[in-house]
Amino acid sequence: MSVRRIVSNFQVGDPAAAQRFYGDLLGLDLLMDHGWIATYGNTAEMRVQVSFATEGGAGTPVPDLSIEVDDVDAVLARMQAAGIQIEYGPADEPWGVRRFYVRDPFGKLVNILAHR
Repeated sequence: MSVRRIVSNFQVGDPAAAQRFYGDLLGLDLLMDHGWIATYGNTAEMRVQVSFATEGGAGTPVPDLSIEVDDVDAVLARMQAAGIQIEYGPADEPWGVRRFYVRDPFGKLVNILAHR
C-alpha cells in the first residue's frame, strides 16, 4: 500500500472564487469542477507531503497551505500587480527558501516559496 495523493480541502462559500487566485495568478489547472467542489492542481506529478508545525518559521504563523513554485519573484510580482496584500516577506530564509505569505480569497494564509 502507498499513498498516491493528499488533497487539502477548505470549506468555502463559493468554490468558483478560487479561479482568480489559484488558477489565474498561480497558474494551476482546474482539474475538477462539480459546482460544489473545485480542485486545482497540475498534470505533472505532485509530491505527497503533509506538515505539522508549531510556527511557520522565523516567528511567523503556521500557513494553511504552502505552494512551491519555480520562480517566487515572478509570482510575487503577479500578486502585487493584482493588488494582493503581502502578509510576510519576501524573505530569504536560513533554511534555504525564498518565500512570502499572502491570503487567498477565503482568508487562508498561503506560503509561496522556492528553494534557492
